[in-house]
Amino acid sequence: MNNPVPSSPLQSRAPSVPETFPGTFWCPDLVSTRDLGPQGAQAVLHLAELMKSRPSVFQRSLAGKQMVMFFEKPSLRTRLTFEAGMTSLGGTAMFVDQSQSRLDARETLSDIARNLERWVDVIVLRTFTQETIEGMARFASVPVINALSDLEHPCQALADYFTLQERFGDVRKISLAYVGDGNNVAHSLLLTCACLGSSIRIATPKGYAPNPQIVADARKLAKQTGARIELLTDPHAAVTGVDAVYTDAWASMGQEQEATKRAEIFPPYQVNRQLMAEAASHAAFMHCLPAHRGEEVTDEVMDSDNSVIFEQAENRLHVQKSILYLLLGGAVRLPVRSAHA
Repeated sequence: MNNPVPSSPLQSRAPSVPETFPGTFWCPDLVSTRDLGPQGAQAVLHLAELMKSRPSVFQRSLAGKQMVMFFEKPSLRTRLTFEAGMTSLGGTAMFVDQSQSRLDARETLSDIARNLERWVDVIVLRTFTQETIEGMARFASVPVINALSDLEHPCQALADYFTLQERFGDVRKISLAYVGDGNNVAHSLLLTCACLGSSIRIATPKGYAPNPQIVADARKLAKQTGARIELLTDPHAAVTGVDAVYTDAWASMGQEQEATKRAEIFPPYQVNRQLMAEAASHAAFMHCLPAHRGEEVTDEVMDSDNSVIFEQAENRLHVQKSILYLLLGGAVRLPVRSAHA
């Protein structure tokens, strides 16, 4: 386990990463993509690539570590990729179904946190409100990971950009168009794009634009990395010539009461063959899933050769393993080489 891992073929074309991989991560939690910053986002993607290409090297790297997941919302990909990821690293995963009541319904969040920190090494939360995740991180002394909230979905966006890196190489040279609701996925894509120095266009109906504070934070990060961010209302202008087109459900979990209203507003933002034809001929189609086929995207696009939706789903596993390793101080020492060395 102490043998160094050969350097990644992707390493030569990826932006710089830290000179050393720390035994523990330099941010205590992953509550928001903003916790990572440019350096952290690069480290997550670099390690994810190593873990995907050489999984056997990491099989016991988190032996003895215990993870608990509290999910207030249903899940397929998030739950199984976290459970499979932690188990494959030698740790233990425990799941608590919190879908029948909010996490702090029976006792205060601070009391829950102070119990959990005595039993487990990491807490993974999928909640209705960002405040729940922020509160748990504030009270618990062990790492807390945002597995989805109303504001952000950081693990998803990191997996998405890892997928783009695998397909196209240097993400600084590609452009992504997100078409639809300015929701939690759009927020994390904005922040991840900004951290990685990439290019993104977000096209939403009026009144459904991304959170202004998220946009402001992404633009601030973009000044450091050279990322390019555009907010639009015209889906055709957004997708013209881009390397990838992304969409998500028009009504997220917890917004079911708005579904009828949104179904009248969002049809011009459907990703169909005609809209995809305005992107580059090689453009990938992306969706975080689950998809409402025939609503935000057609079957023809979902099932096309350019669709990478299942690659995105697979890469949730590798990115989340990387996050767990970095937050918990995995036992494998890794070489890191600058892209410009």
